[in-house]
Amino acid sequence: LNIRWPDTPLAQEARLLDHKLYAALAYCRENRLNRVTLDSSRARIGIVSCGKAYQDVLQALELLGIDEGVAAEIGLRLLKVGMVWPLEAQGVRDFAEGLEEILVVEEKRPVLEYQIKEELYNWRDDVRPKVIGKFDERGEWSPLPAGDGTLRHAQWLLPPTGELTPAGIARAIARRIARFHRSPQIDERVAFLERKEAELARPHASLQRLPYFCPGCPHNTSTQVPPGGRALGGVGCHLMAAWMNRNTLTFSQMGGEGATWIGASPYSGTRHVFANMGDGTYFHSGILSIRAAVAAGVSITFKLLYNDAVAMTGGQPIDGTLTVPQLTRQLVDEGVARVVVVADDTGKYPPGDAFAPGVPVRPRAELDAVQRELAATEGVTVLVYDQPCAAQTRRGRARGESPTPSRRVFINERVCEGCADCAVVSNCVAVVPVETEFGRKSAIDQAACNLDFSCLAGACPALVTVEGATRRGAGAAAGLELAGPGDAGPGGGAPHAIETPDLPRAQEPYAIVVAGVGGTGVVTVGALLGMAAHLDGNYATVLDMTGLAQKGGAVVSHVQVCSGAARIHAARIATGEADLLLGSDLAVAVGDEAMSKIDPATTRVVVNTARGPVADYIGNPEFVHPQAEMEGTLEAAVARGRLDRVDASGLAARLCGDTQHTNLFLIGYAWQKGAIPITLASLQRAVELNG
Repeated sequence: LNIRWPDTPLAQEARLLDHKLYAALAYCRENRLNRVTLDSSRARIGIVSCGKAYQDVLQALELLGIDEGVAAEIGLRLLKVGMVWPLEAQGVRDFAEGLEEILVVEEKRPVLEYQIKEELYNWRDDVRPKVIGKFDERGEWSPLPAGDGTLRHAQWLLPPTGELTPAGIARAIARRIARFHRSPQIDERVAFLERKEAELARPHASLQRLPYFCPGCPHNTSTQVPPGGRALGGVGCHLMAAWMNRNTLTFSQMGGEGATWIGASPYSGTRHVFANMGDGTYFHSGILSIRAAVAAGVSITFKLLYNDAVAMTGGQPIDGTLTVPQLTRQLVDEGVARVVVVADDTGKYPPGDAFAPGVPVRPRAELDAVQRELAATEGVTVLVYDQPCAAQTRRGRARGESPTPSRRVFINERVCEGCADCAVVSNCVAVVPVETEFGRKSAIDQAACNLDFSCLAGACPALVTVEGATRRGAGAAAGLELAGPGDAGPGGGAPHAIETPDLPRAQEPYAIVVAGVGGTGVVTVGALLGMAAHLDGNYATVLDMTGLAQKGGAVVSHVQVCSGAARIHAARIATGEADLLLGSDLAVAVGDEAMSKIDPATTRVVVNTARGPVADYIGNPEFVHPQAEMEGTLEAAVARGRLDRVDASGLAARLCGDTQHTNLFLIGYAWQKGAIPITLASLQRAVELNG
């Protein structure tokens, strides 16, 4: 049944549909890729699931207190599908024997549900269980309560939008089995889930952690548009300009940046737009959009953001990259009317470098003028904005691969008037508010600053530059003498003794939710805890919810530790199942994702009370941080004595010289409080192994 050569397309099609498909189904059946994992001798209701959703079903059943014995008693059968398409029919029909109803639990589209209905519909008249999934037996459209026959869109049973959760699945299962099985435990658990949902729906103090450009990011400058100009978004970090008051609207698929203008331009009433495009996208497929715009003859300026890294997903190198001079030659050969290079350092290109003829290299300070010139040019133009990714530059400096400027920017609080103009011109979250006896002023968070110096464009007399400066090391700012666990204490006294607390037991899965900000090492915390648990001989799962989070957005890491692998079902911690909420950022700790995991009676919370940089301050110097209200939200969410507050960032900076150590410091704090079921030796060894 393999591909043959020479072979005609019709012969290939016949072999595929006449033989190959059925060979795959026979393989599935013979090797039991789809198998019953829970059964009952008098089964009435069946559940079919696959992949992640299957693990969520197991977690949901545990939430409801339904184990093998209870499942057998109430008549529950569970099918785990290993080959989703094509669905092997004989196994489904064997599974359906005797069932009154089949509940299909799957993420997104009803792929399994539709196949099961097809395979059972014409099989036997005496085996026709109800098959439900996205909707119940009433279907997508239900009559209105008045009974006049008018249809309305029904409520989803298991929605295809967003993500299925164990809590949502548990509620659906409880509804379906309620007609023949109820128990106090199920009723109590469903009531708890409904209370949690109601709590999260009520207004509570919070601070949205929007992903934002890193301090020193080239996009802080490059995505600006002249007054009256507008830009189109696309795939990449630059998409975040859409929520930064930069008149940047819409976004497209990767490689479609700017192509929408071909169809929209005749009807928009606007002659010209800008379109942001990353260099990774350009080399992937973006050049096709530029080529199409040239062929269509529209007026558009592509801002090609050349930062030499796939920054959005972690700074991977770009495959098949061209140098900036080579890029300009390719663009000119494609028929682009005009190309201009804007660079943060024009000195990197000596005279006579191999640019296309007539392509100038201009300094970053002239960005606005260059954009106005290109906007006035008919046809397709390209502005190549050349500045390295700030996060990659920071990594290179930390590794000794790139030089660190010996220049620092400070703000003199006595001169500062608190207008935050330096934050506006630089669009930089490293410019932070600071409360003084003279009122609110601005300051530069030196730990976050990536030495881009764009804040100096504000030309404010309060800005001070210090030449030849290096940051103080660990403990220097506080005048501390630091000692290790076996060393003499400050002043040469007795060695420090670290008392081992009573650590939690991990016979049942111990669930740790780590809530923090992207770029501060939340994922690292999960990796360290997982490795340390492994070194202790335990099982662990780590699930990181990141998104655009390395750019300052919310990151939530789900860590579970258990002495037995079979006890951990879903990698994502279910509603109300957290034993410890480790809040390295207060704003993320009071967000819905983290708060939904709290059980007031059992969850322990350890939270960093330091105010991390927030984008709300940019453009709003009067922004009031809801610190006290957020701490109050956490205090109200847990039982008395189960909330620990600590200025982890401040202490980490004093002890270690940098707030980048905050999350690891917080692990140590929580461990000494007896809230982490891992030995100290394994934690320390995990740190060493991870470098």
